[in-house]
Parts: sequence; structure tokens; C-alpha cells
Amino acid sequence: MRFTALARVSLVRKTSRRAFLALAGATALSACGSNTVQSGKPPPSTAYSAAATRPKPKPVDLSQWYHPYPEPGVQEAVTRYAAAYQKAKVAVQWNADDYETKLGAALQAGPVPDVFEGRVTLDRVRQNLLVPLDDVLGPVRGDFTPSVLAAQTVDGKTYGIPQALDTQVLFYRKSFLQEAGVQPPQTLDELVDAARKLSKDGVKGLFAGNDAGAAALAGPMLWAAGLDYVKDGKSVGFDDPRAATAFAKLRDLNGSLLLGAPADWADPIPFIDGLVAMQWTWLGNLPKIQDTMKDDLGILPFPRLDAAGAPSVPVSCLSAMVNAKSLNPNAAKDFVRWLWLERTDFQQEFATKFGPHLPARLSVLDKLTPANDAARLVKENGRAAGPLWTPAANTALVDALGRIVRDGADPVAETKAAVEAVKAELGRLSA
Repeated sequence: MRFTALARVSLVRKTSRRAFLALAGATALSACGSNTVQSGKPPPSTAYSAAATRPKPKPVDLSQWYHPYPEPGVQEAVTRYAAAYQKAKVAVQWNADDYETKLGAALQAGPVPDVFEGRVTLDRVRQNLLVPLDDVLGPVRGDFTPSVLAAQTVDGKTYGIPQALDTQVLFYRKSFLQEAGVQPPQTLDELVDAARKLSKDGVKGLFAGNDAGAAALAGPMLWAAGLDYVKDGKSVGFDDPRAATAFAKLRDLNGSLLLGAPADWADPIPFIDGLVAMQWTWLGNLPKIQDTMKDDLGILPFPRLDAAGAPSVPVSCLSAMVNAKSLNPNAAKDFVRWLWLERTDFQQEFATKFGPHLPARLSVLDKLTPANDAARLVKENGRAAGPLWTPAANTALVDALGRIVRDGADPVAETKAAVEAVKAELGRLSA
């Protein structure tokens, strides 16, 4: 399960570029006077003059923006990547403060940055701020998890190239499960049963957040039932009785859930400190957990509801995008293609050297040596929310799930209320 350094694989870079100027007109030859050239060829001086005055292509300057990664070495790495590009001069800007606000203002104002990282949003697409990148993806589209690409897609057009993946998984203590005679849970019923058996001697079975898992597990609960946030790119994806059935299973976990922990679900401290036998948290916490637990550690996807559902690991990423107001959009697209599709060595380093993230390309993911459980889980079970899933829609679902789990509210009524709220939000987006 340990992430190891990966061998760099250099791909042949495309070095040709289209000439952007051509000579216009033709050289008129005089037919009179004693100086007429009888051979029909222009005088040497004329040919030399045309070549000497032909404008030379100038190197294209591109600007690329990043948000401030906390891991040491990332800024130096992305600067090195940009310097290695031969077809343009790429200036990397590291934005330390309030990146999203600064980026939003820049995209509205003009051509800088040419290339930037972020998440595809419906508002930016509708405001024509992003360049479609379907031609950049081209034949490698199938080398990404479909759900990850769907999160970059609006109205059938793809606007982002995923850079590196972050995912959430279910960590468990092998020894705790063995002592309780419990197998790693594969279904929600098994999860409920395991959490109950593991809740003893001051240890709770599961920690998924001090809100009883409402925020962290809303998506996994839907996917467990074979549902989704949004379907067909336009309608509520959980307007189905199976959603309430799945939510009721989370309510059944309530007595086995750790609540009031010293840190929330994104922090592994409750798990590391032995307060719980299982914790739902970010895969990025793996090094901290391994330092304490060594080999007494396993990871799982969130379990399925039944045979009609599916296990899942939520996947999120920042993607490379091109500013529609860029003065050099084609050059910007060429750079994105080179860095995030062709230079698999850089992609591999970016994802694995500065923390336990995962490469976005499946072919690069396959090169993890040795193959690790997290890579397998992403390939088989990775799921992501799309651009139509807005903060307002998410709040409606999370609040409803919270009332079901914490307060014992009726799952059917609460799910119906969330469906209606999300319908209204989707209606607003389509107006």
C-alpha cells in the first residue's frame, strides 16, 4: 500500500508548428530597357531582399496560474515543467491569496492568465470564459475515469484536463476487525453490523464527521444505491425510493458513530488516536496513518447498498483550463496537451512526489509500482460530482441527510424535500 517513486517515462514531443506568415504578391519583372534579365529569373539582389525582409515568427508568451499548494516542492516543480516547454515562453504565477476570487476577476477582465487550474463551473461556461478542449483530449479520452471527465463537461463539451486526483476512502484497523470477528464490509448492512460489533471498550465503530457523516457521505450514499446527484445532465439523480432506503441505513449507524471528536472527518487524528476502528477520510492522510499503524491498516471503498448499487470512492481534482480571452488560445491548448497529456513523467511526479495523490491518466496510474489498493479503487469505483451540482443543491441534500441521521427524521419525507429543492436549483440553472 505504500506509494513509491515511479520511473519517469518521457514521450516524444511534437515540435512542428504552423508557419504563421507567408509572402503575399508576386515579383513583377520589367520587360523594357537594357537591364531586363533574359533568363527569366529575378536578379540575385531581388531574391535576397525578399528573404531578408520576411518577418520571423516571434516566440509566444503564455501565463499559467496555480493556487498555492501547501506541499514543499510543488512550486519549483511546476516552474521546471514550464521551463522545459520549447514552443512558448511560459511564465508561472503562484497565487498565494484568495485564488478563486483573484482568478474570477482576471477571467472577467481580460487575457491573463492563458492557462490556469481550477474546477469547471457552469457559470464560467455560460459566460464563455472557457475554451472547449475536446480536440486536445482526442484519442486519449478513454484514458480517464468517465466520472472524472464528466465533471469537466457541460452540454457535451469538455473544458478541463484533470491534473491529479484526490480521493476519500474507508480506513480500517485490521487487528480491530479480526478481534471482533468482522470481515471488511462490502454492503451497507455489513457496515452497520461491523460498526456495532466494533463499538466497545471506549472505541466507536466508525467516524465520518461530527455531523454524523451527512456532509462527507451524501454522495457515497447515493452511489451505493446506484443513483447520482444529477442524471441526464438536467434532472435530479436521486428522485427514487432507493435514496431514502440508503439514507435510512446511515441513520441505523447512528449509535455506532463517533460524534464530538477533537477533529473532523478530513483529519485522521480520531483514527490515529484509536478512538474508532474505521474512519472515512482523505487518502492524502495515508502517510500519517501509516507512521502509526504500519501494516495494521486496510482501505475500502464506501460499500454498496445491494447488488443493484455500487461501491464508490469520491474523486476530486483541479483541472487545467484555457482562458477564452487568451490572445493565444491555440498555443495555450498546445501547452496543456504537452504538459497534461504527453509528459506522463511530469504527470506522475506531480501526483506522487508531493503527497499521496494519484495520476489522473489511467495509463499512468497503471505504472504505480507496486500496484496499490488506492489506484485499483479509483479505476474501479471512482465517482465525481459534475458542474451542475452547485453549493445550493449540495446544502439541500446534506441538510436533509443530517436531519435523518442525527434527528431521526423520516427518510422519505426528507429525501422528497431535498429532491424538490434540487429541482428548483436545476430549473434556475437552465433558465
